[in-house]
Amino acid sequence: MPTADLALRDEYAAAVERLAGRTLDALRGAGGAVVPAPPAFPGTGPVPRPVLAAARVLGPDVLAPQALGASGPDEQAVLLLAEAHRAFPPSAFPAPSPTASASPAGAADAPGADTAADEDRAAGAALVTAWRDWGSAVLLARALGPAADALLPGAADGGTDRGTPRPAHAPRPEPYAWQGWSVRMAQLSALALPGLDGPVHDAAREHSLALARGAVRSVLRCDQRVAARLTRWLAWLAADGRELPLEVEPMLTRIRTVGDGSARTALELAVAEYLLTGRAS
Repeated sequence: MPTADLALRDEYAAAVERLAGRTLDALRGAGGAVVPAPPAFPGTGPVPRPVLAAARVLGPDVLAPQALGASGPDEQAVLLLAEAHRAFPPSAFPAPSPTASASPAGAADAPGADTAADEDRAAGAALVTAWRDWGSAVLLARALGPAADALLPGAADGGTDRGTPRPAHAPRPEPYAWQGWSVRMAQLSALALPGLDGPVHDAAREHSLALARGAVRSVLRCDQRVAARLTRWLAWLAADGRELPLEVEPMLTRIRTVGDGSARTALELAVAEYLLTGRAS
């Protein structure tokens, strides 16, 4: 990879970490807005592209402090997420295939498995993007009200999910393929917020055991980010009044103790803790 591409990737990754850290501070009540000071937010000057890309990566989590009730309305964060959707509109990403799901066991041994696996990964990535866009659009439409028509791409289409239509399907595990499905659900952890509910959440309710297995497997594999994301789903299920096959608090303690040092993982853990206790340490 050329040096310039590596530098750009590092710049974007650093922007994601900074925005995740500011969101974490807002969730913990440390004060300050999620969005950096002017001119780096809409209405006061051009927004740096790395900041917009970071908001696109975090998606609904940019508004997590508001959704959880940890902070009041944050107009700057709302405008940043809306601006990110204008800069990187949903139409810039491929539409998800109606067959996108975790690959069934044994598929890797089938003829043409390499091509099929590549297509499945691409379809799965498109599905994840579509659902995360849906979550962002729902939260933005509620925060913006009538202004959503002007600020969200496609908002004039109306509907509950203004800005991004709800995808036609949600990922569900094939028999004996809970590992791949749990990874897909980890990629959708930003949807584990109050005020968001839909087929992805129904799948989480139906397959809580698979989520628990995935979380434990990730801890054993020292994949702390995936473990944190799946434990966040388990915390959402607990807040939803569901019985769980394992205790969430010890999982949070274990992941926090081992940790990976990233603001994004810390944000996942803080959201999970807030769902369980109404506060984030």
